[in-house]
Amino acid sequence: MSDPTPIAPLAVRQQFMTEPRLGAGNFLDYAAAMNPHRDVPYAFTHHTDHRGAVVLRGHSLRDLVTLRDQYAKWYHANGVRPGEPVAVVVAEGLAPIVHFMALNALGAIPALVNDAMRIDVMVRYLNHVGVVGVVADDTTRLLSAYRQDPRQRPRFIALAAEVAAFDAAAAPLPEGYPFKHADDDIVALIHSSGTTGTPKSTMLGHRSFWDGKQPRMIRFPAEPYDRLMSLMPHTHAGGLSYFLTATLLGLPTVVMGDWRRVTVEPVMEAFQPTMLASFPRTYVELATGDLPVKGAARVHSWFNTADAAHYGHVRRLVTLGERPAGLIKPWLLPSEAADEQPLPGSRYVDGLGSSEMGMALFGGLFTPETPRNDRCVGKPTEVCTATVLDDDGNEVPVGTAGMLAIKSPSLTPGYWKADRLTESFELNGWWLTGDVARQDADGNFYHLDRTVDVIDTASGPVYSLELEEVLLADCAELVRDGVVIGVPARDGIAQEPIAVVQLQADAPERTPEAILDRANKQLLDKGLHPLAAVTVAETAGDYPLGPTGKVLKRELRTRFSSLLRP
Repeated sequence: MSDPTPIAPLAVRQQFMTEPRLGAGNFLDYAAAMNPHRDVPYAFTHHTDHRGAVVLRGHSLRDLVTLRDQYAKWYHANGVRPGEPVAVVVAEGLAPIVHFMALNALGAIPALVNDAMRIDVMVRYLNHVGVVGVVADDTTRLLSAYRQDPRQRPRFIALAAEVAAFDAAAAPLPEGYPFKHADDDIVALIHSSGTTGTPKSTMLGHRSFWDGKQPRMIRFPAEPYDRLMSLMPHTHAGGLSYFLTATLLGLPTVVMGDWRRVTVEPVMEAFQPTMLASFPRTYVELATGDLPVKGAARVHSWFNTADAAHYGHVRRLVTLGERPAGLIKPWLLPSEAADEQPLPGSRYVDGLGSSEMGMALFGGLFTPETPRNDRCVGKPTEVCTATVLDDDGNEVPVGTAGMLAIKSPSLTPGYWKADRLTESFELNGWWLTGDVARQDADGNFYHLDRTVDVIDTASGPVYSLELEEVLLADCAELVRDGVVIGVPARDGIAQEPIAVVQLQADAPERTPEAILDRANKQLLDKGLHPLAAVTVAETAGDYPLGPTGKVLKRELRTRFSSLLRP
């Protein structure tokens, strides 16, 4: 007899699509009330036992409601009230999600903070937000920092272990619990990297963070055999988005707290996912070296969100796993071909999105059969209208690069306590995503760069992502991973592109000169701007990564600012 499925019946999922009060602040309550499989485990955590074996632990909807209510009692007992922001600084995984749900059930606003953030930046950010309290895995550095400026100290700074151990049996919950959210209530604050100052604080709205995801209730893979591995940071909008979707679907999901391959691959082998959702960093690791054949045996879909996905890595991933026949379009179930034999290989959905966009609003699709089409992220989803604008807010002709601009109900209400910053991303009724893009005659969009990463050469703008595509795909026998950045040119006029690369373990050529020569031959053949230099990252410190595994281009630009200067 097969194990019971936690997946919500189709009729329930269809009802979620039209529920007027459903949103990001109360999705757990709707799932627990309407899914008849509420006692079947669906959300999995993991640990490694004393023998080194992966142990998975499942949590049902009812389990999560109980745990959420326990945490909510602690927060209420410590004076947290509706509308108050509270910082959550705990390790990635299921823990930040439980705190998120507990604070929302009280009508408070969780300010989710990546616990790897530098302490001085963190305190600056918490002071900007104006949090009334902080719950953290480790409070030592926070307490010390606030002793230097006690006037800024929140009402409480408490250990997360204290919340988890709280004896909630006799503690009351407020009247009217769980809180009834209005559509425009703020349900979370999500921070940017903060590499240039105080991080931006993106607001997620109760309704807007759910709007746009309704079609996924019937068009996201959720067959009885499906299992999702969520590698997104769950203090980030991407992780919250996938967990919200998985919870309403009842989709079995292992919630990871570490994106590194050394941790991910053993869990893949134990869980046998059919889908993975991640930022690109994990995919880079999985796609280089020996492929994770055993862990990816059942994978049919890789979902990427946020940063650039490169063909040089994607083409290796899609050779793994197998696809149900008919699973050929982003997000769609294979119902029309369910009885046919599966196809070899998997698909990669490059979902361009951000916290501000509320979800992935583009879905470029790659399969083993897909012709190479560098930087194509496909068409916008049905809940998004997109265009490309010039600096004055006018739409540019087809094929012309400009600022990517969108309209969608999923958009952020703006930045917390930063009206002028919010206004700077609005132009002629559009929201500027911070990306440079172009559109072709068929309506496909091409993601060329982040606006802050464009390289201003004397001959015109050069887009770093286009150069990275060639570096990673056409120099793959030499380059394992790499980024392109702009630095001051030798003559002091404008900038020139350089590459910082990690080499393949068995690269036949290892000198910067040989790599530069190979890369420039490929770039010139494709009509792209050549590199001025290549530098090889020999150590992890030579290739700095942020808390989510993103390469810190700003730090590299500073480090190599004088590389080309005499």
